[in-house]
Amino acid sequence: MATAAIFLVATVAAGLGAVLLRLPPLVGFLVAGFALHAAGVQEPAYLETVADLGVTLLLFGIGLKLDVKTLLRRDVWFTTVAHLLVSVAIAVGFLGLLGVVGFSMLKGEGLGVLALLGLALSFSSTVFVVKVLDGRSDQSALYGRIAIGVLVMQDIIAVVFLSVSSDHPPSPWAFALVLLFPAAWLLRKVWSKVGHGELQALFGVAVALGPGYALFDAVGLKGDLGALVMGMLLAGHPAATELSRNLFTVKELLLVGFFVSIGFSGELTWQAAAVGLLLLLMLPLQAVVTAVLLRLMRLRKRTAILSGLVLANYSEFGLIVVAVGSQTGLLHDEWLVVLAVAVAASFVLSSAINTRGNEFAMSLARRFPSKPNEWLHREERLIDVSGAEALVLGMGRVGRGAVRQLRDDYGMDVVGVEHDPTRVITLRAEGFTVVQADATDIEFWGRVRSAGAVRLAILAMPFHAANLIALSQLRASGFEGTVAAVARYDDDAAELERHGADAVFHLYGTAGLALADEAAEAALGYDAAERLRDAQAERRSAASSDGEPGVSAPSDSEPGDSEPDVTEPDASGSPTSGEPVTRGGAA
Repeated sequence: MATAAIFLVATVAAGLGAVLLRLPPLVGFLVAGFALHAAGVQEPAYLETVADLGVTLLLFGIGLKLDVKTLLRRDVWFTTVAHLLVSVAIAVGFLGLLGVVGFSMLKGEGLGVLALLGLALSFSSTVFVVKVLDGRSDQSALYGRIAIGVLVMQDIIAVVFLSVSSDHPPSPWAFALVLLFPAAWLLRKVWSKVGHGELQALFGVAVALGPGYALFDAVGLKGDLGALVMGMLLAGHPAATELSRNLFTVKELLLVGFFVSIGFSGELTWQAAAVGLLLLLMLPLQAVVTAVLLRLMRLRKRTAILSGLVLANYSEFGLIVVAVGSQTGLLHDEWLVVLAVAVAASFVLSSAINTRGNEFAMSLARRFPSKPNEWLHREERLIDVSGAEALVLGMGRVGRGAVRQLRDDYGMDVVGVEHDPTRVITLRAEGFTVVQADATDIEFWGRVRSAGAVRLAILAMPFHAANLIALSQLRASGFEGTVAAVARYDDDAAELERHGADAVFHLYGTAGLALADEAAEAALGYDAAERLRDAQAERRSAASSDGEPGVSAPSDSEPGDSEPDVTEPDASGSPTSGEPVTRGGAA
């Protein structure tokens, strides 16, 4: 327990230091691993298990959200294959140059060794990229879906390489894994019976580790791949999003062990550190290759650049490839330390860049010529919101409620904006007017066609960072209409107000008000409840005009009609408790 305490305190301190420097916490976790190793602290035996559990649950979660059709997109498979070939060529040339310069590790190394190192350096980190996308709420955005598709294809290529190069090839029993397809049907039935909460989370962990990791590992395949496959087989279940959300905190905590464990890959020498840091010079070239390939696939400049930026890092799979090469005698053990330094440093560099990814993408995009709208991929073309008076950005439960309220109670023409294509199809089938777009895209309003009639924008996305980015883009684009946003915490609400939101609704604070409305309408009927609300409003208005805000004036309501006291709004229209009033369950 003492060792565990040391690890926890050091990791928390390093993570906090990274946050204070405005870097993602994972940068601190990486530093903590190297610092603990350098200090001579013994690596706990369970750290590797914790790290493996984190990666397994991460891949299972990706599978739950992954549409297999994404892997069949040309901009995914072509980009993956072409990027791998070009990256290996770049690495061979760069490492050969380092050998000529005088690094003893590379002297006399043959083309096969350099190509193997190039293969290890061609992969991007699934763990890192998914964390970046989660932080932006961009897994369902076009560039996020393409990035995840490329990562999955890279993982499959890595697994195939490991299977071929391993001393123990997959067992013939591996062909029996096709039985998982009918087994998935049974698991879906069981899943529908487990309910919610801790039992559902336990079910997810059991599936990821049982028929996922353990079964694949038993037949000689990578266990992580099994977790990904099981997630893909269960994707589309009505509770998939809920399960992913329930596993989120557990997965995040376990992944801390993965980042810390990188620092224990081997003894760090000056030459290994120098070569590892020099390998970072290849990342800009790899990012450019990705962006150019995606641009050739008719994606917008911003989408291509964002994909290139988020994929510009080295992968934990590279460590595994080098470890296999070391075990087979193809590589020196010191290369494992070099790759550990390169992976950790790439995370630090990529974190710093992707924190301002939107700004970098727009700045770079302006330097290159644009293409006609007809040339672009259909998901990248101009968005037609002709005649819309209001836009609702984010069509989850809150967004759908807002659309219904504005449409049914106020008679407004409302268009919803949602970046998840599956949800867009579902919403359109339910009668909503929805366009597929990324509301955090700095070019979003530039892509909107005939938006002059829009006078109200509601930011109803589930992540505060996404709402804040969209608000900044709205104001930067010159939008002069009213902007309302949702927030879960007081400090989030205050930040949105500072950045120009006209109204901010605290989801937790307004839930009771919306519940009271729903309860009154259920008990009294909608018409009676509406009459009571109107009568109470008239009483407050009359009392205010008489200069007696605490006195209720007579009204024309029927005898016996009464309503408990409600919080009285202040001059700004917000209740004195500081929480805005909402009606009809829009929250």
